[in-house]
Parts: sequence; structure tokens; C-alpha cells
Amino acid sequence: MSWLGPVTLRGAHATLEPLSLSHEAELAEAVRDGELWELWFTQVPSPQGMRAEIERRLDLQAKGSMLPFAVRHEPGGRLVGMTTYMNADSANRRVEIGSTWYAAGVQRTALNSQCKLLLLRHAFEQLQCIAVEFRTHFMNRRSRQAIERLGARLDGVLRSHARLPDGSLRDTAVYSVTAAEWPAVRNNIEWQLRRPRRPSGDTARGESPC
Repeated sequence: MSWLGPVTLRGAHATLEPLSLSHEAELAEAVRDGELWELWFTQVPSPQGMRAEIERRLDLQAKGSMLPFAVRHEPGGRLVGMTTYMNADSANRRVEIGSTWYAAGVQRTALNSQCKLLLLRHAFEQLQCIAVEFRTHFMNRRSRQAIERLGARLDGVLRSHARLPDGSLRDTAVYSVTAAEWPAVRNNIEWQLRRPRRPSGDTARGESPC
């Protein structure tokens, strides 16, 4: 089995299960919550493009560079988004957590913190990673704030790093957590999950966790 083998990760607020084409209909419905594909600063599949996006991620999984997940909101088990390990570097034991989107109705809840805790714990404690990266558009302030709340540190900004579908150039903010930092980051995320959440009427349509 490859270093980055399929796995199901479970927590109190979310379950991450290996992505498959059987998830298409539920994910197409989830992405309609907030019309996330219309956000200019991130790339989220439309309902009509969901199958192609799942196939793209599964193709990268077959090539060994990605491990994609479907995200279930617990305790109900409703599919609400996608996330991945990507740009996997088995020789140097590094991965990026990214290509993440969540339905608007579950943003600004414990879901994102739970997903990141599950992914980081597996990366550091099972895959023995030396570092885990997060990347997001420099202009996606909610995403950057969410990454910083986890305890990740800014490595730098890659200017004019990529061209987006609308022709604009993306400046990419690069963050990481190292193995030495993981115990403190784990304690921080677990503490956040134990804190009572304030109810909010704002589902933060523009939030893109990375």
C-alpha cells in the first residue's frame, strides 16, 4: 500500500471518508448552499461540474499525489464538503491540506477545526510527516484567519503564483505546521473544540477554509 493510503477519519463533529463517485449527488446539493462556485478567489466545483471534479481528484489519487475526502457533518452524517491531502511528497514526508470547501450552513462551526485536527493528527502521528502546508489566496482573508487560528505560521507569499479561470493572477499565502510545533497546535485546536460556540446568524458565504 502506498504511503498515502485511503483511510476514514472520525471525530465528534465530522467524519472524513475516502471520496468516490457515489458522493456526487450529495456533494452537488451541498455546494448549492451558498453558491460557492461563484466565489472569485477560490475554485469550487459547480453542481454540474461535481462529477468532473471528483474524477480529477481520483485521478490525482491514482497518481499518488492526492488523497481526497468527502466530509460528513456529525452527528447527522450529511455530506457538506470536500478536503484533501495534496502535493504529497513521500520522500520528504510532507503534504498540503487543501482543495477544501464546505457548505455555507456549516461554516463558522466546529466542523473546520475538527477536520483540520483529524487531518493533522493522521499526518503527524501516522504518516510521520515533518511538516504540513496550507495554501490560500492572499485575498481570502477568512481562509487566512481560519488557518492562523489553528496555529499554522506564515512561511511567505508566492506572488503571481497561479492564473485563475477568470484570468487574474493569484498571490498564494503559504502556511505550515512542523512536527516540532504539532503538540502545541494539537492542544490549541482541542481547546478550541472544547470551547462553547457562540451562535451566529452570519454563515459567512465567502468563507473558504482553504
